Amino acid sequence: MAKISFMVAPGCSFSGIAGLIDSFGIANLWHADRTSGATTKPLFDTEILSLDGKPVRVAGGYQVWPDGGLADREKTDVTVVPSFLPNVDLVPKNATDMLEWIQKLYRRGSSVAALCTGAFVLAETGLLDHRQATTNWLYVRKFRRRYPRVHLKPNQVLTSDEGLICSGASTAFYSLGLHLIETFGSTDLSALCSKSLLIDTSRTSQASYTVFNAYKNHGDPDIRKAQDYMEARLGETLNMENLARHVGISPRHFIRRFRKATGETPLNYLQQIRIETAKTILETRNATIDEITQTIGYENSGTFRKLFKTHTGLSPREYRDKFTRRSPG
Repeated sequence: MAKISFMVAPGCSFSGIAGLIDSFGIANLWHADRTSGATTKPLFDTEILSLDGKPVRVAGGYQVWPDGGLADREKTDVTVVPSFLPNVDLVPKNATDMLEWIQKLYRRGSSVAALCTGAFVLAETGLLDHRQATTNWLYVRKFRRRYPRVHLKPNQVLTSDEGLICSGASTAFYSLGLHLIETFGSTDLSALCSKSLLIDTSRTSQASYTVFNAYKNHGDPDIRKAQDYMEARLGETLNMENLARHVGISPRHFIRRFRKATGETPLNYLQQIRIETAKTILETRNATIDEITQTIGYENSGTFRKLFKTHTGLSPREYRDKFTRRSPG
């Protein structure tokens, strides 16, 4: 039987914990159904632990009554770190005890699984240094600045590296659940649970869900002027020399300052805002691919299709089929 220990702390998100506990409960039911019924030993035993064993008020304002405190658990198979919302703190204040507990259990052989922004907590322990991780796509820029030694794979829904597991944004915790069900159960059991929970097991990338968040609060008025110029003339032919000339900077210094301010090269930034515009058109209008190509400033629809798939993991048609905003019929 696999012991799964869920950690809770003030302000953490509880939906992933509740969803995983239900997922493991369903796995236990399917396991019993496919073996010898009521006499079958469950595959999973779950518990919730707070820092001191006392009730915790989580995000949403409601309280969770844990099964014990961190000090009560000396060994477990999987330690699950919850996500924390940005209006609380991606890494809670006074988290020393939490971080030490995670490190101790990992040294004793426990796998550690971080849900969504829980990857910030796991990275804070240092265990993720030089290892692969993923997190909520909204906070990729912040994660990379804070933990440059982590090999972040932001497009991936799930990463696993030497017993350290990270899941992507929000409902990616279901992918983590299926991964653990397959690890401690079987591929067949994981497939049954995915059908019961209506989980799309082909979803391995976050890329198509990502929304490009143009960073403008960087304090460089010349670069902000260039960003506004790009967005206002998206359908025109733009090159770096013209952009640099528009803001009165040499091309070489322009590229350097742009990257320092936004974290992106000017070319990649331009591609991102063009692709984001194309995504909105695909979701809301019946424009042809050629019309979209011209609208966002590309001359060749083949170039647009290639770039679109590079950024989203889907072709424009696949994206439209997946995300068209239809009213319920």
